[in-house]
Amino acid sequence: MRGGAGGANLLALRSHNTALVLDLLRGAGAEGISRLELAERTGLTPQAVSKITARLRERGLAAEAGRRASTGGKPRTVLRLVPGAGHAIGVHLDRDELRAVLVDLDGAVVGERRVPLDLGAGADAVVEAVAGTARELTAATLCPPDGSVAAASPLRPPDGSLAAVSTPRPPDGPVAAVSTPRPPDGPVAAASTPRPPDSPLPAAPTPRPPDGTLAAAPTLLGLGVALPGPLDHVRGVLHRVTGFPEWDGFPLRDALEERLGVPVVVDKDTNAAALGLTAGGDRGPATASFAYLHLGTGLGAGLVIGGAVHRGARTGAGEFGHQVIQLDGPPCTCGARGCIEALCLAAVGRGDLAEAARVLGAGAANLAGLLDIDLVLLGGRTVAAAPGAFVEGVGAVLDARARREGGREGAVPVRIAPGGARGVAEGAAQLLLAPLFGRGDGG
Repeated sequence: MRGGAGGANLLALRSHNTALVLDLLRGAGAEGISRLELAERTGLTPQAVSKITARLRERGLAAEAGRRASTGGKPRTVLRLVPGAGHAIGVHLDRDELRAVLVDLDGAVVGERRVPLDLGAGADAVVEAVAGTARELTAATLCPPDGSVAAASPLRPPDGSLAAVSTPRPPDGPVAAVSTPRPPDGPVAAASTPRPPDSPLPAAPTPRPPDGTLAAAPTLLGLGVALPGPLDHVRGVLHRVTGFPEWDGFPLRDALEERLGVPVVVDKDTNAAALGLTAGGDRGPATASFAYLHLGTGLGAGLVIGGAVHRGARTGAGEFGHQVIQLDGPPCTCGARGCIEALCLAAVGRGDLAEAARVLGAGAANLAGLLDIDLVLLGGRTVAAAPGAFVEGVGAVLDARARREGGREGAVPVRIAPGGARGVAEGAAQLLLAPLFGRGDGG
């Protein structure tokens, strides 16, 4: 569990203090944590912790996990997070497919869909594909059996101010094939993932919300969408997405909020994956500064500096694949020539994985030299198809760099990122969840 992030006994910072407590409850797992331990770890007074935990229990976010012997006096009551009290949908929009996951407050995946998608099919088609998949995933897991509108989530603003619906919803389109968690190279399965015991999910799929929104889902906090950049994370507006310049200026966040009636956060795929790794608590990397390099249908980087995702003032950080390393090299879909992405994907297309890994390693070495990062994590479907080749090849370039520079620290280590094929989608869900636990500014 994370400790040492001190709280503040000020009314203005009550949400910050609540996030500290929620994060410790989540980290404690099913065994729970006592109020005294919460006070010690957060630096809050016992009285402040008691008030916060009372509110959390009243709203269904925390529950008793039993009692624990104390050094003196009566046994201490321990509390735990109720994972099923809140959910978020994470969507990974790739150039040729859509993957969506529904996760609970603990980050556990309780439902998943994966469907083919052409990112160049036009805004209407892509937005409706996202909306339709989100509706189906929500209806199959979170909507009340009778189709009625349930009580609002304890974490969702009751006035709907974050996602006001102003126009009629289009009728639902056809539902694409259903997929569930699978190995990166395995077939699409038909069964659902196990649900945590605390989750109040019905056992069978239920009707979609009648008005096309997701407002009937009692615990849904919203939707996170991750896709290739460049884009404006703050405004939720796309720029000239690499290979798809027709998206320039499209307000993806507003379009989805209008259709679905819940908050939506948009970010680059690599940033979402990096946030997912950072927000994973003890399950994430044991370092505050790392680079996540994603090689799939394109190439990009998510940068975590000092424990926070570094997006830059214009969400421009991490355009790693468009470093030019060969002047007058082969053309890239971004319009330049000799980009790492173009060289790397060309090598993959020829079946020369050793060369692809060497090119990726050259970019990673540049990044290590610029930012002095502690770790390089590799992900994406191309890496997943041959993880050993990429770890070895990228590592060899970083080793050579370390030998040239000398010093006692050695080379920056290279590993495969946890999360597998759905790491970006899970990270997209964290765009909604991470701020609740003080783990990052998702919105």
